[in-house]
Amino acid sequence: MTDPRTPAPFTSSTPHTPFPPLSPHTARRRFVTVSVLYWLPVGLTIAPLILLFTERGMALTAIAGFFAAHSLTAAALELPTGGLSDVIGRRTVLAAAGLLGLAAFTLQGLGTTAWVLALGMALMGAGRALSSGPAEAWYVDTVQAHSGPDAELRNGLARAGTATSAALAAGTLLGGGLPWLLGLGPDLGARLSEATSGLVLPLSVPPLLAAVLEIVFVLYVLTALPEPPRPRATLRAVLRGIPVTVVDGLRLGGRDSVVRRILLSAGAAGAALAVLELLTPGRAADLTGAADSGAVVFAGLACAGFVCSALGNHLAPLAARLAGGGERAVLLSLGSGAVGLLLLGVTATGAGPVPLVGGAIGFGLVYLGLGAAGPNENDLLHRRVTGAGRATALSVQSLALQLVAAVTGLVISTLPTGPAAWWVGGGVLLGGGLLWAGASRPAPIMPKVPEAAK
Repeated sequence: MTDPRTPAPFTSSTPHTPFPPLSPHTARRRFVTVSVLYWLPVGLTIAPLILLFTERGMALTAIAGFFAAHSLTAAALELPTGGLSDVIGRRTVLAAAGLLGLAAFTLQGLGTTAWVLALGMALMGAGRALSSGPAEAWYVDTVQAHSGPDAELRNGLARAGTATSAALAAGTLLGGGLPWLLGLGPDLGARLSEATSGLVLPLSVPPLLAAVLEIVFVLYVLTALPEPPRPRATLRAVLRGIPVTVVDGLRLGGRDSVVRRILLSAGAAGAALAVLELLTPGRAADLTGAADSGAVVFAGLACAGFVCSALGNHLAPLAARLAGGGERAVLLSLGSGAVGLLLLGVTATGAGPVPLVGGAIGFGLVYLGLGAAGPNENDLLHRRVTGAGRATALSVQSLALQLVAAVTGLVISTLPTGPAAWWVGGGVLLGGGLLWAGASRPAPIMPKVPEAAK
């Protein structure tokens, strides 16, 4: 009798015809490629999006509403879409995320009214929720189907994290530079705007390029990510299965101490990122003395942050080996990030080269620490959950990050200008790291073997 601890082999639509899974090397390469193709379009819009909305005549309050539409849509759909991936399959949900991204970037690039732009941001949030987990869940499912539940995962997760950060860095530079390049020489941007009656501005080019890349992403997902066929189910059965999967994912965090630490650590990371994203633009403007030049500095800092995050992802397996395990690596990584935020707080009110250098070091430490912690946390997570709820668990993790980030943003917005807000973020991140102090790794959760199978 088959031991239930052994992962079921991939099967084709013919019950007796085996469908061998991809090798771990091939699965890792395709997972990395999917990560790049998904996040590169997002990076293209980081620098120009707010400026594009401003050029369309949108007030700051309206722009804040657009981003609220994105965040609220992503948060509301995070768990249901994770459950959907576990019920109907990873590839279908990822392709749907790409199609939503295609629609979102097109509306952002061409939209001229508030409701169209708000719809574009909401669709981006829905796509973000759909994409949260399926690609990683596909990779882990494929590797474990090939090599068993104890297959090595950390290196693949680290490489995908490195690729994600590199794609965001490259996209940020390209998206920020394209509108500027169009304004050089014979002013191609003005001619482009005139030829389209103002529909396409130079700032519209990055999101429209992102829309084209989304088509490439969808085609790659559909052709390069094979997965075993799932039992056919009616729409009613699918909708009934999603809440059950979501509830199981939430319960896992309550009954498993390792998963609980992972979720709390994700929340701590969300607090750190909220502090960086809200305070760094203003700090950059203060350093340069002007909002425009501060935006350029912030774009450079964001790119540098992604590079540090990529380096942290790359070093995650080494950190685990040097620290003696993934748990200690998470402790040290989050602790390093907390030191970075505290250093930013110490240098918040200073002027001159020393505070500037100290702040830059602190900024890099935060992203380096968060980057090194991520693959080690997810390696632990995937050894605590089964394939039936893997995408849901990743969605719960993402939701924890988003919710704590939202609350932290509200809290620090009430604090006076100065080091206090930075210290709040550093304290929360340090608390997330200390959760792993003295933690010992329990045996992975595995189904019991029936007596008949022994």
